[in-house]
Amino acid sequence: MPTRRAQRTGGRMRHGRLAGLLLAPSLFGLALFLLFPILVVIWLSLNRWDLLTPMRFVGLDNYIDVLGDPTFGNSMLRTVIFVLSVIPLQTALGLFLAVLLSRGLPGSGLFRVIYVIPWICAPLALGVVWKWILAPYDGALNNLLGLDVEWLTDPTLAMPAVAAVTIWSQVGYTTLFFVAGLAAIPEPIIEAAQLDGANAWQVFWQIKLPLLGPTLFFVLVTGVISAFQAFDQIYALTPRGGPEGTTDVIASRIYLEAFQGAFNLGRASVMALVLFAILVIVTLLQQRYFAGRITYDLS
Repeated sequence: MPTRRAQRTGGRMRHGRLAGLLLAPSLFGLALFLLFPILVVIWLSLNRWDLLTPMRFVGLDNYIDVLGDPTFGNSMLRTVIFVLSVIPLQTALGLFLAVLLSRGLPGSGLFRVIYVIPWICAPLALGVVWKWILAPYDGALNNLLGLDVEWLTDPTLAMPAVAAVTIWSQVGYTTLFFVAGLAAIPEPIIEAAQLDGANAWQVFWQIKLPLLGPTLFFVLVTGVISAFQAFDQIYALTPRGGPEGTTDVIASRIYLEAFQGAFNLGRASVMALVLFAILVIVTLLQQRYFAGRITYDLS
């Protein structure tokens, strides 16, 4: 008869095979839709191809060209400016709105729906609408203000206008998660702080905000990734990089390089890999910063 140890080993093997079978569909999807495209992009980055002529292997020439291209450097700079313009204001405004909504004031449910509507709408469609609103001569905003401001064609105003539209469309997403985070904070903790004499401001800064660490981490990571990849609204508002390239963010540059002009998929693939590497590094830095600063046990 088999020993007890052999029985345990056989049971673990059966459980392992069952787990593998259950995970197989997800692993197949992960390999097909994530790992395989990355490998394809890496292969394209080593070749020169315009979708029409035969693919030609060029090794690291595309990397040398892209990293030494001042246009790509400008795109990286504009992307960083865009991210730094959007993320702090989007996060702070989302937290402020979440605090207001969590108080349960009359009409809070309606405002929750209103805030989320821009986020669930198609970004390209919103970009077209906002392009009409911000039009210099017959736009709704200028007609309302009685001005003729060139919001999207002035090099000094194009980036702030694009960032403002992005914040408007994404703040509902941020607010939604902060509302959920505030709702998850145990009420006895807040009541104990109030019994100890803490006022509303102290409760927020010393109790609620530290306990919102997991939510803040998630919102910042996903928000930064989304901002670095922003394309639809920016392209709809300011096609081809905007005035003097002031809104030529990296996602727009990848699109223009791959599907307009030279149709150079090799250079576009290099830019995509650089963006991927930046996102990985930024995410790891955020994870390292928040490690040890947040707690997931609110009981």
